[in-house]
Amino acid sequence: MFYRPADGHGLPHNPFNALVTPRPIGWISTRGADGSDNLAPYSFFNAVAYVPPQVMFASTGTKPDRDNTKDSVANIRETGVFCVNIVEEAMLEAMNITSGNWPREDAEFDRAGLERAPCHEIDCARVKGTPAALECRVTQIITLPGKANTAVFGEVVGIHLRDDCLNEGIFDITRFRPVARLGYRDYTIVRDTFTLSRPDE
Repeated sequence: MFYRPADGHGLPHNPFNALVTPRPIGWISTRGADGSDNLAPYSFFNAVAYVPPQVMFASTGTKPDRDNTKDSVANIRETGVFCVNIVEEAMLEAMNITSGNWPREDAEFDRAGLERAPCHEIDCARVKGTPAALECRVTQIITLPGKANTAVFGEVVGIHLRDDCLNEGIFDITRFRPVARLGYRDYTIVRDTFTLSRPDE
């Protein structure tokens, strides 16, 4: 099968987001200029550079009260910072609750029963107890083609690691089992890993 996205795929559901999988989830916490906190998961998320460490996420939705974007991007435009909270299996249901299209004044932290913890380098809340959290300062906000598509890039200026996830100096993901997004409404849990050496090593 071959299709041009502009012409449509003819399938019952759009296969595009099932092609690039699994995708890590950026559980993005932000704080608006008015001090209100927001928390939302984004599956268009990844790390993009080592030195300095940088990440990105893309927002593809809108809210009528947020000027053609969503709460996360609107808050970041106001304050220039955000925090990426790593989602573990034990927090899957809480993460899903925060994906709802809740009113601006509705705090996702509270709705999902999550505790806030302060960030160290930025004025933003993070999710207490996550395996890791990346404190970020915005470097670029890019408007992408299409309706309400926005990419946010940030430099990681502080990193929190949960002590029980460290195993002889290695951050061991099997100790918390990260959640990843597949296509459609599907997810997966990373439980197994293997090592593969490069041919020139």
